[in-house]
Amino acid sequence: MPNRTAVAEFLLLGFSDGRELQILHFVVLLGIYLAALVGNLLVLTAIALDRRLHTPMYYFLGNLSLLDLGAISVTIPKAMANSLRDTHSISYAGCVAQVFLVIFFASADFALLTVMAYDRYVAICQPLHYESVMSQRACVRLAAGAWLSGVLYSALHTGGALAISFCGGNTVEQFFCEIPQLLKLACAGSDLVEVGVIIFSVCLILVSFACMIVSYVQIFRAVLRIPSEQGRRKAFSTCLPHLAVVSLFISSGAFAYLKPASRSPAGLDLVVAILYTVLPPLMNPVIYSMRNTELKAALRKWIGWALLTKSKMPPMCLLW
Repeated sequence: MPNRTAVAEFLLLGFSDGRELQILHFVVLLGIYLAALVGNLLVLTAIALDRRLHTPMYYFLGNLSLLDLGAISVTIPKAMANSLRDTHSISYAGCVAQVFLVIFFASADFALLTVMAYDRYVAICQPLHYESVMSQRACVRLAAGAWLSGVLYSALHTGGALAISFCGGNTVEQFFCEIPQLLKLACAGSDLVEVGVIIFSVCLILVSFACMIVSYVQIFRAVLRIPSEQGRRKAFSTCLPHLAVVSLFISSGAFAYLKPASRSPAGLDLVVAILYTVLPPLMNPVIYSMRNTELKAALRKWIGWALLTKSKMPPMCLLW
């Protein structure tokens, strides 16, 4: 039986051991991080400044952008720092914090996507009751419930992770502290709590996903009954981006947590982790603005106003 070891720090998987490639990875990660920050901040700014976007759908989209900003800020800055400083270590407390925050943002994200599916269902299938059902108070409660469920769910997962005793060393084959990779290091029998939490999570996610599927079946049936082509196009433009985001998030996350841990190579694990931790925060602003004419118009208007204001400002030397 392997000896249990007290772990003070973990060694994360680097993208490369060559110094030139480490610098390249730092530049690439920095570009991805800045693109995600700019994209989500633009969406938040457009929603905040344009009164036409002060509706439940965009209120939830603003919350999603906030969660995406937090999600990508948990993993990428640490990976950038490790690449730049040519180090792989993370403290035990830092690893626990990463586990908590990654699960928090991911679970709150999924809960909010479920709420957004319900919002689209009410808007398209019950339009006469939309204002009463999705009132301001109801929207605040639904968004707060999504954030709170993320906290509770993450606390449950983190408690399961803290119960793990480690016998397989301290090398985590991932660029952040991911629970499936920590389970590879667990002593036999010490991971039962976390495995139970994962099984419970799978059941919960399947129920939520089934509710989404039923909602979208009803939505598409209602959309196809809309007589005007313009009305159908507008309805699809608000639903298809959400469906694309949900599909990407669930498929990559499910693969990461349900695949046999011992049979997957480190390279595949790395790609899957990027798919569900980095790609959604990066692509959500693009997906939602690409087919949404109202959001595109608001972004175009705000960016044009910002450029016009900047062009009218006098040079700094004239101010002196």
